[in-house]
Amino acid sequence: ALAAFSPDALSSIAYANQEIYLGLIVAGSAGLALSAKIGFAITILLILVTISYYQTIHGYPLGGGSYTVAKANLGTLPGLIAASALMIDYILTAAVSLTAGIEAIASAFPFLWDHKVLASLVLLLIIMLANLRGLRETGTLMSVPVYFFLIVYLPMLAIGICRLIVEGPSPIGASVLEVAQPLTTFLIIHAFSTGCTALTGIEAISNGVPAFKPPEAKNAGITLLVVGSLMGILFLGSIGLTQYLGVISGPRETILSALARRVVGVGPYYYLVQISTMLILAVAANTSFAGFPRVAAILARDGFLPRQLMGLGDRLVFSNGIIALALVSGLLIVVFHGDTHSLIPLFAVGAFLAFTLSQTGMVIHWW
Repeated sequence: ALAAFSPDALSSIAYANQEIYLGLIVAGSAGLALSAKIGFAITILLILVTISYYQTIHGYPLGGGSYTVAKANLGTLPGLIAASALMIDYILTAAVSLTAGIEAIASAFPFLWDHKVLASLVLLLIIMLANLRGLRETGTLMSVPVYFFLIVYLPMLAIGICRLIVEGPSPIGASVLEVAQPLTTFLIIHAFSTGCTALTGIEAISNGVPAFKPPEAKNAGITLLVVGSLMGILFLGSIGLTQYLGVISGPRETILSALARRVVGVGPYYYLVQISTMLILAVAANTSFAGFPRVAAILARDGFLPRQLMGLGDRLVFSNGIIALALVSGLLIVVFHGDTHSLIPLFAVGAFLAFTLSQTGMVIHWW
């Protein structure tokens, strides 16, 4: 379950950290000095959302997440709005994860920057075919990149913390960065909101509760707590080290690549970090392929989407939903030229809308 449902959640630190960095660097060193504080605020929100969805899993053990909760407690229209937001979120998850994965590996091998779209589409095709084979096979396939990422990334963070303790903080000099915009409240809120893409993937487990072995709700709840804890450690650890080690990325490089170079240097370990980041981002689309077809099938069962989306293929997966997701995600990758930064704003709207409606519904449920 961890392998099937966590890649998007764990890998979201890649584009969330990148967006916070891009949002603050325009204000120079004064902006980047707020990275850790914004990261801490997002981590608090992560804890709250995790607790909320832990309750959702036990309140609605048949799955459905935001759609089921909003429809049952707020009415049909809010439920459909939540479902729309959730499905948009799944589509963006697939597109953003794949493009961010290519950017991660291109940071180590710069020639790939000029082939981002093609490389992203090839990875999308591989993930689609893996999911059409069925969840059990998919879970086995996805487990290797997930645990490879954790085995590589967590020790890197530990090394970074040790270096920080020994060497002390490395503040960024004011003369190093050009200030393009003043540090305003709006700039800080913008960095916070785009950084909240780190919360994506939390919903997936509540949508996929029926896929767990009995007792489904208990096992799904345990998995959610493990995923939430790992997300908090990875996100807060990486963004804290980025600020206090004074890390700045170069042209055509992600901020996590720059952090890895600062912590372990450019050697075999650095390339392992970039490859593991690319792999988990590539399979993060599996969260969408596990969740999107299930939500689409629930909507089809209720008469709001074509009934063909309810049909199970010969591998007992929602084949039509999987193919539809791949086609729309591929179209987005082409239209946005494989640029993660351009896709993120659409991402944030869908995630927040689904969270808000789901948690409002849960308040009414408990009342």
